[in-house]
Amino acid sequence: MATEAPPPREGADTAPVQPPTEAFLRTQESEEFGELRRTYRSFAFPLTVAFIAWYLLYVLLSNYAGGLMGTKVVGNINVALVLGIAQFVTTFLIAWFYARHAAVKLDPKAEAIKTRMENELRPEADA
Repeated sequence: MATEAPPPREGADTAPVQPPTEAFLRTQESEEFGELRRTYRSFAFPLTVAFIAWYLLYVLLSNYAGGLMGTKVVGNINVALVLGIAQFVTTFLIAWFYARHAAVKLDPKAEAIKTRMENELRPEADA
């Protein structure tokens, strides 16, 4: 049995308060936002480039180094299978590492920016 939300009070504004465009521009130009962007980029760009290089290495080895990739490691497991599984492992490791990085370095900065913007709007909402 689903319950419905109570109807809004008479005369109550139910729309969320939207910051004006100028507030977003001020935030975008702030040092605080610039540092958040630098922190993100200094992590994401090098890791992305490294993973793409690792992936392309695997593709190139598969195409041009068939002898190496077909080398048996243990039983019927060859180098190609080991490197292919390593692709999946590195994908999950990168996702985990990014989530940890974001929680420690990015989210607190983003939350501080969000809180500041909301606090700037509060006097207007109370008036």
